[in-house]
Amino acid sequence: MSVSEITIHAPRSPAAPQVSRWVSGGWGKRALDILASAAGLLVLSPLLVGVALLIKLTSRGPALFRQERVGRRFRPFVIYKFRTMVQDAPARGGVITVGEDPRITRLGRFLRKTKIDEFPQLLNVLKGDMSLVGPRPEAPRYVEMFRKDYEVLLEARPGITDLASLKYRNEAALLATAADPLGKYVAEVLPDKILLARYYLGQASFSGDVAVILRTVLPMVPFTEPGGEA
Repeated sequence: MSVSEITIHAPRSPAAPQVSRWVSGGWGKRALDILASAAGLLVLSPLLVGVALLIKLTSRGPALFRQERVGRRFRPFVIYKFRTMVQDAPARGGVITVGEDPRITRLGRFLRKTKIDEFPQLLNVLKGDMSLVGPRPEAPRYVEMFRKDYEVLLEARPGITDLASLKYRNEAALLATAADPLGKYVAEVLPDKILLARYYLGQASFSGDVAVILRTVLPMVPFTEPGGEA
């Protein structure tokens, strides 16, 4: 599968509740996760340390944001991200972040735009909480809303990126156009993400994962244009 051939549109109906051998059957995907996350943490360590210091210097609060997510086979885990919002963000607004949310710090806007805020999740991958590619981890309240679907999706480790991450790269801007952002997310965006995740699980392969990773990473690199549209 080439980078430009990745399907990022959900099928009209849910895929059969199956999980490909690449996801369920062997050591290959986990080996890729361990090698790539360890290498990524090593190569990116100067950047990670620098970003953490900048966060501490420019706003009050910890460098890392920690929050509970639901992992493989419904095991809870703590996801790591660089903090991009003010320390008391939950008390200042809703659970959905949209558009030019005033709770986002100036540095946080840059980290979100470049996706650097997601880099600490390489630690989650190395620990075994997550995979490089897989259905994005959701908070418990959303998993309970769609529990039947997640009984299928959580046969796999959640991922740093997936087909839905490509399609909804600008999710915050999309939700900002809605009168009820949370309602739109629950009624439209999350069901579409679930369809994409179920499709991925049935079709997943080594080459497919590499293609998704490339489509995720290339937009972060200056002067590169990934093939096709996300």
